[in-house]
Amino acid sequence: MPFGAQLMPEDGVRFRLFAPGAETVRLRLENAGDDLPMQRSKEGWFERVEPTAEAGSRYRFVLEDGTAVADPASRFQPDDVHGPSQVIDPLAFAWADGGWQGRPWSQSVLYELHIGTFTPEGTFAAAAEKLTLLAEIGITAIEIMCLADFAGNRNWGYDAVLLYAPDSTYGHPNDLKHLIDVAHRHGIQVILDVVYNHFGPEGNDLPKYFPQLLTKDHCTPWGDALNFDEDNAGDCARQVRELIIQNALYWVEEFHVDGLRLDATHAIVDTSKVHVLDELASRVHEFGAAHQPPRQIHLIREDEQNVAPKLLRNEKGHCEKFTAQWNHDMSHLLGAAMRQDFSGAQEDEETTKQAESVAEGFIIAVEERGESGDVRCHVPPTAFVSFVQTHDLIGNRIGAERIHALAPPAAVRAVMSLLLLTPQIPMIFMGDEFGATTPFPYFCDFGGDLGKAVSRGRREFLAQLHNADEAALKNAPDPQQESTFLSAKLDWAQREESTWPDWYRRILAVRQEHVSPSLESLHQRCGEFRVLRAGAFQIGWDLDGKRLEVSANLRPDATDGFDAGGETIWLEGQSSVPGSLDAFSVRWSVTSSTRS
Repeated sequence: MPFGAQLMPEDGVRFRLFAPGAETVRLRLENAGDDLPMQRSKEGWFERVEPTAEAGSRYRFVLEDGTAVADPASRFQPDDVHGPSQVIDPLAFAWADGGWQGRPWSQSVLYELHIGTFTPEGTFAAAAEKLTLLAEIGITAIEIMCLADFAGNRNWGYDAVLLYAPDSTYGHPNDLKHLIDVAHRHGIQVILDVVYNHFGPEGNDLPKYFPQLLTKDHCTPWGDALNFDEDNAGDCARQVRELIIQNALYWVEEFHVDGLRLDATHAIVDTSKVHVLDELASRVHEFGAAHQPPRQIHLIREDEQNVAPKLLRNEKGHCEKFTAQWNHDMSHLLGAAMRQDFSGAQEDEETTKQAESVAEGFIIAVEERGESGDVRCHVPPTAFVSFVQTHDLIGNRIGAERIHALAPPAAVRAVMSLLLLTPQIPMIFMGDEFGATTPFPYFCDFGGDLGKAVSRGRREFLAQLHNADEAALKNAPDPQQESTFLSAKLDWAQREESTWPDWYRRILAVRQEHVSPSLESLHQRCGEFRVLRAGAFQIGWDLDGKRLEVSANLRPDATDGFDAGGETIWLEGQSSVPGSLDAFSVRWSVTSSTRS
């Protein structure tokens, strides 16, 4: 990396910091006497090669006013964000995945997890021990919620301030490498959530010596935006861009991750000729192509806008920039099915949107069609990651309940069978595979007035989101309480008595046999749908040499009028007579393709 602490080939460590707002910076080595001066360049870089430092040395940078700050590119913070950084040897871990090249995106079945609550121990090492269970049911990729260093002992992860340091509550960086190494041994890809749109509210010292980090020209829900605008801010914006782009390269190179899920990319504003995310994508893919052996690296956007042009494939089905976008539409609309909410005046319109989101992916409002809508025709279903629940969807309920605690089992199975066999890329949330009923509330660990403000703000957010009064908010968990965090830990004892793991194993085996092999070469939209009645629809996709069809009745009563052709590959529920489906029933079938 061009900054941070770098072990030298001879002896010692090179320390480098970009601090254009400082005239002097000194290096403080723990237990090493006086602070050491660093040499300043005219551009604002401070550097020192210190022969007495080594792997394991702890250090800080000391500003003119005596403030000691962590390295913004720290690889490890043993004592949290306010403590010293530690020099890490990035080559010390003995990898065993030398031949690993990743997996084609078409084979992906994602599993979102939070390291701190995935196991009772809440560590990288403990998570590695559970991967066998995931591989056995057919999970081919884990998506780890953001693990960069945050303030306190518990957090969802999206309040990170030191982007290069895996949080010490989960273990040492080598423990994370071990987790990834084990995942690759099981054929499981590792996708890492990263947050490049803001820094957390506690522990971000960068503005003290790099005030150009943020700009008031653009705002985000979390405050001033990061200053990526290279055309207006020159070299300072270039260094902001490098801080982020180098972070992406850091995870894929030093930690062998197979991809990144970029959080809330709609909040990353950049008016430069080349958007920072486009540059990031190009450089990450260049690294993957140059690696020996070449590696498949997947970049996923969470974006509230239509980003179809960023998702285009070539005629071989390969993406140029971004592999996929989260498809929130499917989760919102399928939620109506599980609530059995088919009584409103707009029920037919909602079912049309529901079917469209499953058939085509991200729904674009009518007024947004046009050039972007035309581009959308060339985006295949594999460009969308779809789900029924995520950390946000669960955590933003007042009681943070999961679907298994809210809906009848038959409704859950019907909706999940729709999700898991769609040509879109499915993602489940940790514990879904055994019907977990433990909640997943928002939790954090901030001190003083900030902690009180977060608790108050969370309550106001839930009240506004759900139009809830004080009585309704009575049981809303306080994010600051340790008990809230502990309640989110998976209860693995539930798995011992659950029939869900076998159900997942069987349906994902059907996906790998009948669906995934036909997805790799897709390069354009291929789905079409028809609505029979509210909550009942039929969809077909022309894939490589076959037509995949689904008939879905997500109602609590029977529906007829479905086409009954094709070979049934999965029936969830009952079909009493041909062309009819009982309540909460889904039929998947394949036929020879009807389109050249």
